[in-house]
Amino acid sequence: MNIRKIDDAISVAPQISPDDVAEIARLGFRTLVANRPDHEEPGQPAMAELEQAARGHGITWVYLPVESGNILDEDVDAFAPMFEDAEKPVLAFCRSGTRCSVLWALSSARHMPLEPIIQRAGQAGYDLRGLIPRLQQQADNHQH
Repeated sequence: MNIRKIDDAISVAPQISPDDVAEIARLGFRTLVANRPDHEEPGQPAMAELEQAARGHGITWVYLPVESGNILDEDVDAFAPMFEDAEKPVLAFCRSGTRCSVLWALSSARHMPLEPIIQRAGQAGYDLRGLIPRLQQQADNHQH
C-alpha cells in the first residue's frame, strides 16, 4: 500500500485491497473514497468487498467513480461537497492515485490559490502543472 499525503485533510493511494483496510483504519483515516469504477480491469478488488471492510472498521465509504483521463466538471461538482463534508482525514484511491489528486486539485482550486495546490500534489508525487489552465477555469468560475 502506497499512501501519499497531500495535506492533513487528504491522502491518495493507488488501488488498495480489502486486507489494507485494517491498516488504513489504524492510521486514523475516517473516510475512504473510491474514485475508480468497479470492474475497470480484471482482477481488481470488488468495491463491495472494500466497502464491507471499510464499514467493518468504522470508516465512512464513498463510491465516486470517474473515468481515467476524462474527469468532468460534474465529477468535480460531486467531489467538492463530499470532500468538504467528509470526516477527515480522507484517503482516496484509484488505479494510480492520479484521478484522486486531480479531483482534489480541481475542487480545491475553487477556494484556494493554485500555487499550493500544484506544490502539494507535486510533493505527493503527482505533477499537475498540465492542469493549470483547467484549475484556473475552476477558480474563475467559483469566485465569490
